[in-house]
Amino acid sequence: MAIDISTLEERYINFCGKHGVLPNTTILSSLFEAQVKKARQELCSLEILLDDIKDIDFPPLLDLFMELGSSEIQAIDVHNESLCVLNGEYALSLMRVINQKLRQVDLQDLSFGKNFLRDLSKRGLPCQVLSLRSSHFRKLNMMGEFMQIHTLNLDFSTSLTSFKEDCFICMPNLTHLSLCETRITNLWTTIAALSKLPRLVELRFQNWLCCNDAGPSAASSDGKSNNKTDFSQPNSSSYIRASSFDIGVLTDYDSSTEEALRNLFSFEDVAINQEVQSMIEDSSDDSDVDFSSHQQENGSRELLFNDFPRLNGQVDQRNEVSFDTLDNQNGEESLAGAFTRQIEDVTLKFISCHASPICFEKYYREYMITSLPHLKVLDNLTIGEDDRERATITFSQYFEYLPYRRKHKESVVSILQKREIRASQSLMRTPKQKSSYISGKSKYFYTRSLCAAKVGSSAWPFLHPLSISSSGLGDEGMGFRPRQFEYHPSDSSLMVFGTLDGEVVVVNHEKEKIVSHIPSLGAMNSVLGLCWLKNYPSKLIAGSDNGSLKLYDIQKMPTTNMGIYNTAGFVTFDDFDQLTSVHVNSTDELFLASGYSRNVALYDINSGRRLQVFTDMHREHINVVKFANYSPSLFATSSFDQDVKMWDLRQKPIRPCYTASSSRGNVMVCFSPDDHYLLVSAVDNEVRQHLAVDGRLHLKFEIASTGSSQNYTRSYYMNGRDYIISGSCDEHVVRICCAQTGRRLRDISLEGSGSGSMFVQSLRGDPFRDFNMSILAAYLRLGSKSEIVKVNLLASRDHAKEHSYGRHSCPSNSMGG
Repeated sequence: MAIDISTLEERYINFCGKHGVLPNTTILSSLFEAQVKKARQELCSLEILLDDIKDIDFPPLLDLFMELGSSEIQAIDVHNESLCVLNGEYALSLMRVINQKLRQVDLQDLSFGKNFLRDLSKRGLPCQVLSLRSSHFRKLNMMGEFMQIHTLNLDFSTSLTSFKEDCFICMPNLTHLSLCETRITNLWTTIAALSKLPRLVELRFQNWLCCNDAGPSAASSDGKSNNKTDFSQPNSSSYIRASSFDIGVLTDYDSSTEEALRNLFSFEDVAINQEVQSMIEDSSDDSDVDFSSHQQENGSRELLFNDFPRLNGQVDQRNEVSFDTLDNQNGEESLAGAFTRQIEDVTLKFISCHASPICFEKYYREYMITSLPHLKVLDNLTIGEDDRERATITFSQYFEYLPYRRKHKESVVSILQKREIRASQSLMRTPKQKSSYISGKSKYFYTRSLCAAKVGSSAWPFLHPLSISSSGLGDEGMGFRPRQFEYHPSDSSLMVFGTLDGEVVVVNHEKEKIVSHIPSLGAMNSVLGLCWLKNYPSKLIAGSDNGSLKLYDIQKMPTTNMGIYNTAGFVTFDDFDQLTSVHVNSTDELFLASGYSRNVALYDINSGRRLQVFTDMHREHINVVKFANYSPSLFATSSFDQDVKMWDLRQKPIRPCYTASSSRGNVMVCFSPDDHYLLVSAVDNEVRQHLAVDGRLHLKFEIASTGSSQNYTRSYYMNGRDYIISGSCDEHVVRICCAQTGRRLRDISLEGSGSGSMFVQSLRGDPFRDFNMSILAAYLRLGSKSEIVKVNLLASRDHAKEHSYGRHSCPSNSMGG
């Protein structure tokens, strides 16, 4: 027979006497309320407020909870509303003793510490609804048993930036997930994690709410929900909000409005970056939780999102977006039209608040809808069949599901089997028989198929910081501060990097050993220019920002600093003041130098003389100069005057062959490996591909700008000229796009290891290994060292054993997807 509630109250008082403590009035009140609910024939539930429980109350309360399983209590809800003084271990013990009767756990502003979150994540809870708003997760890694949970709320968890690959496999019954105002940005890792939730039907990273009837899910100004739980039941209207318009209006807005939205978000980043960035994604160790203070960040974020409608000086006192009038021929209106009507004081209807950064990714909604086919509600808006059709079209236009436009995942085994079957058939066929190979398939077909299979296997590629042995250098090897690097053009194992201290270091990056170390000897400052000679593989040109230019022969330079160098080991050229770039032509006869001036200098490598200085080639300083890969006389220059120019030494470069312009200052230019294209990178993610023959625009890559004039973008080719990789110095992400279609394949997020977020200072595609690259990354935290991070998209981050470099590497000769 079940223990009635009055008996429970008596037993609780007895337990308190046994442990020598006074009964907690909050517990007595909760028991009384449960008794009232029973008398009214309502659900007999017990509500526990942790705010009023102290450690001294724990022993009698634990005894009481151990008897709840055989009592009349049907459900127990545990929550807190302010700072808790109860030990986190005690709180978890109480919740686990409740066991299957635990219904809702609603915790805010967690003050239980790291061990509480770690233990909760590792062992799990038997509750149905779990709300950990304002939690301190950095990487979500909930591996315990959460078999009963159907609703998870992690709103306002401003430390949360990413997911572990298997963080949701312990929640097979999860149907509702809310992640508003987190710092999640990566579409690919997010979808890879969420796809492990077979029953997920409702998801939100922001709130699209009706202004006239915001309902209980409207957030209060302090960043908290007005309810204890935003969506306490699976069908709660506080979480599911069907829109009164077709969501197609969200998919047709024009680029100008989108730029305004993105500029708003980037302004937020600028506003909080300097003062609170060190707190974000950062702690004293490499844990998955972060207990740095976020009060200032939350305040800045709340203030800026409240300024949402004040775009370009257009003020409206309500943080609203309208979709009220559907007046075009399809019965739809673009978001731009909505903003226009907002400016014209037309009745407004919807509001977006507490958006996570992922919401500002281009085509975020379409990507989510296409990638999660079972999803029914996204950001409080229902998903209809028309939405899915439009999302599918948009996805196929702007994203690559798999590399090289593969439509379906294939196992490596099946690809190898097909290859062997075709090979055996081709050997057995008679001379009159046609080849069994499918017409039109290139010789790279199977290589690309294998790459597609392996790249598609994990959204978390293997990132490996290059660790250089300091053998023979004392502790000096541990103090390298890389500033520029280049792969060797013919030896797959070699890489050279220059440092902020003027050193030039040649390394075997496969074995992580130093091949040659050239100290600055007081002659060089930061090494900004590096270029290998192609026909003399032991030689390279190095230039520093103080103008120093030298040619080194690494075969004649020692691996350690043992004293005076043999002067035959290097050649010194005339200085080029404020140097930023050097490049050698295809015959290794000439090289060019550019810098913070409008001039370019031409040098003769054989004689060691400067032949000529070409003056006033641009209206502003020339950041980069590049020779073509095959033509020894053609070269391109990129300048912050927004122009890229092609020049020909045979025509005495008085005037360019042609000029191609960007809308912002140009940071980078490089030729595709076959010289067919010019890849131009301008400030703030403006990346264009031009035909090298005449400068015509071939492709503009759809990469969202941040609004920062200091966001210097650099882009290079990968897998021959099949893909481009692009990164910027204000962002911790590298974007991979198809060089023929512009479609996004993947974004790679750089995550610091105990030293905070990193940003992209430079990057290069590995010329010998498909879908491999290296990134020169610098930490946001002042005083942290930059490092070269090797990225292998064919191996998983969580399965490092898959990572291996073949001993026999061949250059990638792919000529397009």
